[in-house]
This record gives sequence, C-alpha cells and structure tokens, in this order.
Amino acid sequence: MPATPLFPWRHRAQGDFQALLDAHVAAADFPCVGAKAALAKGTLSVLACDRIDSAWDDLRIHDGLMHFAADYRADPGLFRSFAVIFDGPDGLSEDAFETALWQRAQSISDKDVWRGQGYDKGVSADPESPHFSLSFGGEAFFIVGLHPNASRPARRFAQPTMVFNLHDQFTTLRDQGRYEGMREKILVRDEALAGSRNPMLARHGEMSEARQYSGRVVGAEWKCPFNYAGTPE
Repeated sequence: MPATPLFPWRHRAQGDFQALLDAHVAAADFPCVGAKAALAKGTLSVLACDRIDSAWDDLRIHDGLMHFAADYRADPGLFRSFAVIFDGPDGLSEDAFETALWQRAQSISDKDVWRGQGYDKGVSADPESPHFSLSFGGEAFFIVGLHPNASRPARRFAQPTMVFNLHDQFTTLRDQGRYEGMREKILVRDEALAGSRNPMLARHGEMSEARQYSGRVVGAEWKCPFNYAGTPE
C-alpha cells in the first residue's frame, strides 16, 4: 500500500464539516461516549465528500479507509472513528438515506476486492450472519449512519454521514470487561435523549449488525442489499 494517500486533495468543506461534527459530538446530550472519547483524544477523523447518492468519491473513501486500517494495525488503540461527511443531499428520507448508504458500502467493498484486500477473518461477509461486519483494508468496520431526517435523535445530524468504527475496538472492550458497562451507559443516555431505547440495537453475534447501520427501524422481513463480490477465506 502506498505511504501517502492516492487522493491527497481536500474537499472545500473539509474544515467546516470537521468543526460541525466536533461540535455535534461535544454537545452535552450526545449519547455516544465512545465518540466523545475519540474527540477528546483527537482520533475522530473526518473526510469531506460530495453527494452520498453519487459514486464520485468512492475510491477516495476506500483509500482513506485503507490508510485508517493500516494506521490502526501499526498503533492499536481504543476510540478511533473515520467519519465520511457528504455535502448533501439534505432532504433524503430514511428509506432514501438507507439506500444511498448501502450503495456506498457496496461500491467501497467492491473497490476493496479490486485492490486485492482480504476480508477480516474475525467476521462474516454474509449480511444474514449474526457475525457480519463490513471489511476494508483487512479490518472489520461497523457503520453508523447519520442524516438530517433520522427518526432517532442520536442519528440526526446536519449532513448525510457514514461513521466507520473498527470492530476490533469492540473486541478489545469485551476483553477488558468494559463493553457491557459502556453499552449500558450509551443506552441510558440515548433513552434520556429520545424517550425510549433504540429497538434496533443488538450485540454482535446475536443478529446481523447490518440492520443497525442506517438507523432506520426495520422489521423481520428486511433484507440487506449487500453482496460481497470477493471470496472470503
């Protein structure tokens, strides 16, 4: 992998979007304590891009994820996130946002296969599996979707956004005996914000995490539109 990004140019809104997300996460009522920890450590990375319903930036996003994964392997540590913030469209419904999110996930995954990256062996590439996670640059990621029209307040943000969280960090928290306590703290804070607990949240291994990515409440009939193009080892 090259030592420097293939796409070093910056989107015109890079600084504005970084500041916007930093302020959003720093707000007293924002429930995710993991994101707050990343912000405090300076490890909440932002990549500003054009529209979420366009493939224009997909190679650039994938390259950013490859470097993010490589940096993590070289220097592992808790509470790092890679947020891709899109410059619109802002009027997407929950269904339309979900469609765009999975289009981007599929396209970026296809780039991963094209660039010869193996799937993280610790997770499944089958979106129906309770052990599913997406994999980029050999590392598994859990996506948190944010957008202006999200029904859950915790998922509501001024710009369409895909936050990529390293799956290995959840494993580390479990190994340290900290996962359940942090999860409960987030649930309590989310309930205080929304008036109810998020019905879509589940632990990895109980059901496919794909159902949680967009933030939309989905029923048992929901089918994930993702299909891995490679051959998992």
